Amino acid sequence: MTSQVTLPLWAFVLILLFAAVTFASHFLFPSVRWFFRRRMERAVKRLNARLEHPIQPFKLLRRQDMIQRLIYDPEITQAIVEHAKAEGVREDVAFERARRYAREIVPSFSASVYFGFAISAARLLSTTLYRVRMVHQDSGLANIDPNATVVFVMNHRSNMDYVLVTYLAADRSALSYAVGEWARVWPLSRLIRAMGAYFIRRRSRSDLYRRVLAKYVQQATGAGVTQAVFPEGGLSLDGGLATPKIGILKYILEGAERAKRDVVFVPIALNYDRVLEDTILLRAQAKGNRKFHARISVVFRAILRQVWLRITGKFHRFGYAAVSFGKPLTLSHVAPADSTAEALSATIMTRIADAVPVLPVPLLSHLLLTSGPMPRDALEKAFGQALKRLEDAQVHLPRHNRDYAVEFGLRNLQERGIVVEEAAGLRIASGKEDLAGFYANSVRHLM
Repeated sequence: MTSQVTLPLWAFVLILLFAAVTFASHFLFPSVRWFFRRRMERAVKRLNARLEHPIQPFKLLRRQDMIQRLIYDPEITQAIVEHAKAEGVREDVAFERARRYAREIVPSFSASVYFGFAISAARLLSTTLYRVRMVHQDSGLANIDPNATVVFVMNHRSNMDYVLVTYLAADRSALSYAVGEWARVWPLSRLIRAMGAYFIRRRSRSDLYRRVLAKYVQQATGAGVTQAVFPEGGLSLDGGLATPKIGILKYILEGAERAKRDVVFVPIALNYDRVLEDTILLRAQAKGNRKFHARISVVFRAILRQVWLRITGKFHRFGYAAVSFGKPLTLSHVAPADSTAEALSATIMTRIADAVPVLPVPLLSHLLLTSGPMPRDALEKAFGQALKRLEDAQVHLPRHNRDYAVEFGLRNLQERGIVVEEAAGLRIASGKEDLAGFYANSVRHLM
């Protein structure tokens, strides 16, 4: 027992490394995790004290625990068995497929990332690119039941929607977005997942995938997680409101019914004087598909151009970005006959449509497209008449001055070559009719 053992130096170093790893994994790492966990819990407690809708414990679960809870749910187990029979595969193969779907869907929310980085970044990006305005907040927002699950439902004009609403809803709660396949690109996916977003395949035909997704949404709804969804299911290709899809809404209703929890749908309407992806969306519409082709070189070149304009002092923000919070819809106040997913989605889209902000560029585009070329003074008069017809709409009039609003909107349209001024007056430039229509369509339903 007391005899000496001679070892090569490399073997001695290897033993020390194994010992260090064992010590760290059994003693050091658990202590460090406990320390940071305690700090996170105290931080979340302070956050919940100032948020209108506190962060629910479900949202703070470890991602691995959420995945296990999802795939071992009895309904998912039954779905796995049925999938194995239908596809002619072993049940363990079907189980691994369900696990892969769960890992793809489930987020890994980080309160420090969301409130420490995401909101600051969203504020910086929103206010750098746009003049951000909160046009309207319905008084019913103050009377929402704190025990109800809140679901923000909004029209989808741009990928900036995520950024803008995250910034403007920062004092309400941490939003859990349903995001599409575009966000599953590393390293963007890691950041979006840390912000609490869950990924969905919008065109998946796998019944097993849909049941795993449905169960996750049902669990989140039953646990009271504040969610943000786009009922249209994707970006508007023509600028107008699209027919709503009922998939996610149906899952939310099922989760609320099983958990005996009320749901409050908060309509949010967004509008822009300039949508960053407008030409990309119009090209996709012309091709008749939703495949968006935006090469990274084009994006990088556009970023460099904006940086150069800012350095040279020639940068102008892209007009106004406006948000309006419409009248909330409480599920328990809806008659049973009107509480189906189809009926609710129609009601929600109507409230979103009523709340769409009217901005200078969309209104001027509508007037010039419908009335044709007009002298500036005639356009100002037509603009004023339109404002009278829109008394009940959510109009943002810059500086509360009609003439300034017309001048501001025209400057944005002329800088992009959408509007030209000739002897006959102002008119939509040849070949730009579709682009002008893209903005006019956002307010066409209000005119």
